[in-house]
Amino acid sequence: MAKQKKETNLGKDPVGRLLFRLAVPAITAQIVNVLYNMVDRMYIGHIPKIGAAALTGVGVTFPIIMVISAFAALMAMGGAPKASIMMGKGDRETAEKILGNCTSGTIAAGLILTVLLLIFGRDLLMLFGASENTIGYADTYMKIYACGTLFVQIALGLNTFITTQGFAGTSMLSVVIGAVTNIILDPIFIFGFDMGVSGAALATIISQALSAVWVLLFLTGKKTTLKIRKKYLKIDPRLYGSCLALGMSPFIMQATEGAITVCFNSSLLRYGGDIAVGAMTILSSVMQFSMLPLQGLTQGAQPIVSFNYGAGNMERVKKAFFLLLRACVIYSTLLWAVAVFVPQAFIMIFTSDADLSAYTEWAMRIYMAMSLIFGIQVACQQTFIALGNAKTSLFLAVLRKIILLIPLIFVLPLFFTDKAMAVFLAEPVADTLAVATTATMFFVQFRKLLKRMEKGTKSEEKAEA
Repeated sequence: MAKQKKETNLGKDPVGRLLFRLAVPAITAQIVNVLYNMVDRMYIGHIPKIGAAALTGVGVTFPIIMVISAFAALMAMGGAPKASIMMGKGDRETAEKILGNCTSGTIAAGLILTVLLLIFGRDLLMLFGASENTIGYADTYMKIYACGTLFVQIALGLNTFITTQGFAGTSMLSVVIGAVTNIILDPIFIFGFDMGVSGAALATIISQALSAVWVLLFLTGKKTTLKIRKKYLKIDPRLYGSCLALGMSPFIMQATEGAITVCFNSSLLRYGGDIAVGAMTILSSVMQFSMLPLQGLTQGAQPIVSFNYGAGNMERVKKAFFLLLRACVIYSTLLWAVAVFVPQAFIMIFTSDADLSAYTEWAMRIYMAMSLIFGIQVACQQTFIALGNAKTSLFLAVLRKIILLIPLIFVLPLFFTDKAMAVFLAEPVADTLAVATTATMFFVQFRKLLKRMEKGTKSEEKAEA
């Protein structure tokens, strides 16, 4: 493991310092990634004469882009923890087999998605809300973006294998390279070359291509601990299947974002009109952006938990989890305090309209009423993934969004006079039930796991004696 010491030693460095060193680049990468998407839309919105229609058209592509990202998460978040566990066990060969299998799977997914999007892209866009006025812009953007799907899969899907080895700074650079390139190329292509929406899409796929090249160069280079090797690219159904099973939880969490947005918007349009939908747009933006530090914290903790679980070091696993839990709860509590007591701090970023601001203010207090406990949900659910527990992590992903949230959006208005308020209430009710279930399942199973690890350690000590 000498190469790994150049940046971190997952088995020996102090857990607190290690989490900070891994989480800060991960949080930075998450924020940079969102910011450059916001800049992308800002430029499109300022295209002379067609800006508003073009922005709406590109916005319709969001659910499809989320599904593309979800497939990258399916490979990355399933394979990376498995590889890290194998590294902890000292089984580098199996860890590299996992990397090789996930590389082949990522490339295959990218090629298949490209073909499907080029054939069915327009029909999907109409399904997600494109109109005759906006379908031209949406279709133009999607066709060009689809041609870069392979780059997206590689850049997002394999970058996690860099983080899981402890090279968080290198992982962050792969995102920063794409973001900076996109921010530079957007105005050049959109306005300088007068390419409009086509220019925005072209700038995006070039940026993703550079990120993908950066990731591949690192994972085939000299600094990496795990290397992509030709002999491990052949898919092993059993090995690859276990990675896909573990990756299903983050896949569902991302892939269902579009469906949840459609459910919220359709109900709110019915009960509250355009102003309620506008409020929901602000609330979902605040929630997504404010969740980035939590995602970064869990990404930083995953290599530590997975590696030391594989190494059988239960004390470091326990220490890493409880440190992650405290950090997530403190952050989510601060987020809740701002949302409930000074919601205008968030709202003023998105609108200056007095009516929309007033409506969003009370809606935010309801929608984010239980966000203070969401840190528990994130810490526990992501640790299940880091420990390689595919079944439980999959159940929890399905529980919160599909079993609880989507039905509650439609059921709660049946029991309240203020129907729009009831729709917003679906979020905190789902959060409360999901957190209670997740925390209970986690601590029961975590205690059993620690006991098994302790028995295994004692058995090894007796054998050595």
